[in-house]
Parts: sequence; C-alpha cells; structure tokens
Amino acid sequence: MRNRSLMLIALAILPVLGVLTSALPAGGPDAPSPDSGAAPAPLRWWKGNLHTHSLWSDGNDFPEMIAAWYLDHDYNFLALSDHNVLSEGIRWMPLTDIVRRANAEALVKYRRRFGTEWVETRGSQADESLEVRLKPLDEFRCLLETAGKFIMIQGEEISDRAEGKPVHMNATNVQELIRPVGGDTVRQTMQNNLRLVLEQEKATGRQILPHLNHPNFGYAVTAEDLAHVIQEHFFEVYNGHPGVNQLGDDNHISIERMWDVANAIRLSQLDAEPLLGIATDDSHEYHGRPGSRPGRGWVMVRSRYLTPEHLIRAMKAGDFYASSGVVLKDVRFDPSSKVLALEIQPGGEATYTTEFIATVDGGAGGTADRVLPTAASIGKVVHVAQGLTPSYRLTGNELYVRAVVTSSLDHVDPSLKNQKQQAWTQPVGWSN
Repeated sequence: MRNRSLMLIALAILPVLGVLTSALPAGGPDAPSPDSGAAPAPLRWWKGNLHTHSLWSDGNDFPEMIAAWYLDHDYNFLALSDHNVLSEGIRWMPLTDIVRRANAEALVKYRRRFGTEWVETRGSQADESLEVRLKPLDEFRCLLETAGKFIMIQGEEISDRAEGKPVHMNATNVQELIRPVGGDTVRQTMQNNLRLVLEQEKATGRQILPHLNHPNFGYAVTAEDLAHVIQEHFFEVYNGHPGVNQLGDDNHISIERMWDVANAIRLSQLDAEPLLGIATDDSHEYHGRPGSRPGRGWVMVRSRYLTPEHLIRAMKAGDFYASSGVVLKDVRFDPSSKVLALEIQPGGEATYTTEFIATVDGGAGGTADRVLPTAASIGKVVHVAQGLTPSYRLTGNELYVRAVVTSSLDHVDPSLKNQKQQAWTQPVGWSN
C-alpha cells in the first residue's frame, strides 16, 4: 500500500518536474543558456604608465604612495619597474636613507594616506635606528586595485651595461626576476636580455611586454642597434626624465628621428616589422622637486578588458598610442582605402596640428632589391592638417606612415624647453 502511494505521488509531480527541467539550460542550473551569451565588453581606451621607480631601487617614495598618485590622477594601470629587483619579500629601509633621498615628510605623508596600522616600523627615531618596511606588490595591491578601474602590473627595468654605456630594457608583467647577462656589444646585450624575457614568456605562458628604454640616455643605443635587434618591437619614443637626451645634440639624432631611421632600415633592408613607440614617465621624484616626476608621458591602449594579458595583446597588435597630453578619441587605418584617420578629443581652447610622417621606399621589388631611402626620404612630413579629424591617404610609395598631433597648449610639467602636449600614433601601411 505504501509503495502504491509513493508511485501515485511520483506520477503527480512528474509533469511539474518536466516543466521545471525543460526551463533549465543544459549542464545544470548554473550553466549559461547557449543562446543567451553575455554581450562582449565594449572596446575602450585605458591609460597607463609602464616605467616607474620606487624606494625598492632609486625612486624616492613608497610604492603604495606612487600607485595612489596614479590612481588619483585617473590612470587605469601602472607597472612598477625598479632596477634589477622585484618588489617582493621582506625588506626594511632606514628612515635616514628615506629622508636623504626624499624628505622628512615622506613618512608623515605615508602614514597620513594609509594609516599608522598599515605602516610598519622598528627601532627608534631618537637614536636614528628607525626603519620602515617596504611592502611588496602582492601585499599592497589589494588596497588600490579595482576591477575595471585600476590595476597594478609587476615590472622590472633590466639595467645592464655594454661598451661602457647603459643598456636598459623594461619587462612588463614578469613573474620572476630577470638578471642582466651583458654582452660584448650594446646590440648583443640587447639581444641577450631580450632573449631571457621571451624565454620567460614562453615558459610561463604569461604575456610579457619588453621595451627598450631611453636609447639616447648616455647616447648608448643607436638607430642601427634598434633596427637590427628585430625581436624587439617596442621602444620609448618619449621618456619624461630630463636627462635622457630626448632631442639629441649636434652629434646625435633625436629619439623621434631615431624611430624613423630604425624603421627605414627594418622595412627596406631587414624584412622586419617596425618598432612601435611608447611614452613613459620613468618617474623617480614624487615630492615636487626637479627631476623625473610622474604624469609626463603615458600610453593609451584600446582593449575590452583591463587585465595585463588583454592590454599587452592589444599593444602587440599595435592598438595603442603614446601621449604627453593630447587625447585621441579614435585612431583608424583602413587597409583597403589606405587611409589613416584620427579623431582628436577637444581640450579647452587648444588647437591641434597633425603631421603625417612617412618614409618613402628606396627601391622596388623584394627586400634584396631594395635600397635604404635617402636621409631626406626618411621621416618626411608628407601632410599637415589642422582641426580635430585629420586624415591621410597613402600614395603607395611609403614604407609606412605615422601621425604626430601637437597641441597649442604647453605641457603641464615639461621635461623639455618649450614642450607642447603631443600624441604619437603607430606606423601603419607597412607589409613584409
């Protein structure tokens, strides 16, 4: 009798269960419906700086304070890139060294921003034995990061020397420290350190962005060096440090001119992809004194998501521009019409001049038949436009074209005499 009652109950509820289960997607109640996929996040621009120094090497502020500055100034990502060190492990720094490098207010400001319970000290200030613990990235990033707003990325400036000259390269999104290995020449040193970066990327399955820093610092790296290390795809076309010889001198070309010379060699002689240009702060000074201060140069990266992997993939695809103040709403290159078109974000009373810069092919046929363009044909201004929607159609003779937008407004914190706000787009229209 009991079994018969249970059977009748089961028969009664089976239709109800059928209705409920037919409404559930395959794979269980938590599985998404196959025809109700979430709309992809929209493409947007993310602002970030990839070259920054803290007390972990030769900067003069605590890493949390530096990250907070960038967060407060509407950046979306920041890579701390101290010299030959990652901010990890236990490290204490004497307050006397901090005061000598920064000022007596550094610890006061640190406590004011993050609280006395966060700031760790030991020893006594009375006998000058007081030390402050430098927090590692993985410990403090939770205080600052917000999904879709601001992230930290682990970086390193691999600082090496060759032929008596400084050879520095940044690696963004590293997992393990990369120790500089040197080389007999500047070019070999670049290649050796770059190889270590690429090996770590392959071994970890982690997107890493290597870029060559400030080539005119110590006049260490030539355009020919940049051209021939073809595995390197990024370099700093603008670095906000006042001591990097951005404009060159009577015996050395400017860094922007170097960009065009290196790419002329790559595209006309080496059948290699062109270098892409990055702008950075290379900031060391955070207390208002002269030096390499934050906020001078950055990259704007177009990506759907604010993650290191998506940002780096977008940069490797060339979907970014460098800036020292000018904001671009859009950058488009149409391969079919061969038109590079920009849309500039208005800024107050500013007016904008856009120069389209190209290098003209030095010869027809395959790479073996080409000759290096003449000096006058390298980095030549082929079109100048005013207004907010400049564009240029390639004629077919260019190895590439890129654009430089210059505002009538002065840079808010110049590192160069008479510096204006600018933006640099990447070379397009090339093929190999």
